[in-house]
Amino acid sequence: MSDPIETLMRANLLDVFNERDGVKRQAAIARTYAQDVKWTDAEAVVSGRDALEAKCVQLQANLADSQFVASGPVHALPGFGYLAWSLVEPASGSPVMTGFDVALVRDGMITELWTVLIPPA
Repeated sequence: MSDPIETLMRANLLDVFNERDGVKRQAAIARTYAQDVKWTDAEAVVSGRDALEAKCVQLQANLADSQFVASGPVHALPGFGYLAWSLVEPASGSPVMTGFDVALVRDGMITELWTVLIPPA
């Protein structure tokens, strides 16, 4: 059986940020994040599932067909998860961006999420 924090971190990356179907993405958001989730990245801090989804949709609109892939295992401590990722251009398979997500987890849901982008060298 998979670790709950590992499951949440992978769901955040693959089931939410890779999902272009709105109904499937909303279902993934409901099972992954607390209602009052806070997401921080270099652009802004947003609070709540609806704001997280709106920002996700905006991000996806700028990514064309690029997909997020995990760049290694989830690293977890009680209540804490870390997952590095790459944004991959499908035609070439080459990463166009890398970064990582860090999350606080409480009661089986992500309550706070931070995304750090690492621009290409």
